[in-house]
Amino acid sequence: MRKCSLDSLNLVFAEIAKSQKLYLPVDQTDGSAAFQKWEEGTVYSNVLNTARSAKDFFFPQTENLMEFKTSGKMIEVVDTREECEDFAIFGVRACDAKSFEILDRVFLVEPVDSFYASRRAHGTIITMACSRPSETCFCTAFDIDPAAPAGDISVWKTETEVFWQANTEKGEALMANIVSLTEECTTEAVDEQKAKITAIMNKLPLAQVTTEAFGAGKTKEYFDDPKWDELSEACLGCGTCTFVCPTCQCYDIKEFNTGKGVVRYRCWDSCMYSDFTKMSAGQPRLTQKERFRQRFMHKLVYYPENNNGLFSCVGCGRCLSKCPISMNIVKVMKAIGGK
Repeated sequence: MRKCSLDSLNLVFAEIAKSQKLYLPVDQTDGSAAFQKWEEGTVYSNVLNTARSAKDFFFPQTENLMEFKTSGKMIEVVDTREECEDFAIFGVRACDAKSFEILDRVFLVEPVDSFYASRRAHGTIITMACSRPSETCFCTAFDIDPAAPAGDISVWKTETEVFWQANTEKGEALMANIVSLTEECTTEAVDEQKAKITAIMNKLPLAQVTTEAFGAGKTKEYFDDPKWDELSEACLGCGTCTFVCPTCQCYDIKEFNTGKGVVRYRCWDSCMYSDFTKMSAGQPRLTQKERFRQRFMHKLVYYPENNNGLFSCVGCGRCLSKCPISMNIVKVMKAIGGK
């Protein structure tokens, strides 16, 4: 483990940025935080979590897939991809770091999504321990430790120092670039901070949320539960929960005419929308109740059924704070699971 002074953190950022693009959370005018490219003078945000997750770096909201150019009856298919450059993301929280494992099981299985795979290969994840967890946090319900975040490099920040621990080969390669700006140290201060974070998590309002009632084999038990009617009644179908979620992976593929050709692109989609997966034969889920149920059953039952018990939620709390009618996965878990 190595450390640097908090005052020298910008020097470390500058050194990292010499060899690759560096992104970190930056305060926004509305009081939230968003990942932005580091430049001289950029100030790291102390907000617990960004409004949108780091998922955007690997699975962006919109991206061009290919272009078609026509000349008479001839059609030319143009690969619009550009070579992905190395980049690092600093300040990723433990919940978002866990989300990459969930996304990997979707995009890195055969047939591998080459767009996603390229970004994952070139990206280095630098996580930050959550020294001040929020009241909407419940990541521990999914066996995530905010005091010991995963990633290529784990970082802990105190009032005066920043501690760095490389976890992978990519992490060690990046750490080699900043070795002159850091020094070897013991784990005493980090161990002390871990204990404080754990104590805070144990006192949070959602500390007792549990997944014991969910997982593989629960489809028959919960699918026709009458509570879905009441839970979904106020849902607006706005899709906000899906767009702030770090693990949602649904997308649509569309095309538009530029006047010089046709561009095919993909963009995020939401299972909460009435036209989601709509086909010529009609809509497979006709009611908001069915769409509402699909979202939460996928997170808590369907995904773990097909992924060795891994849940498709990381307890980041974004849906708790952003839903306009205050409906969220915790309320569903308590109502359906009885806990």
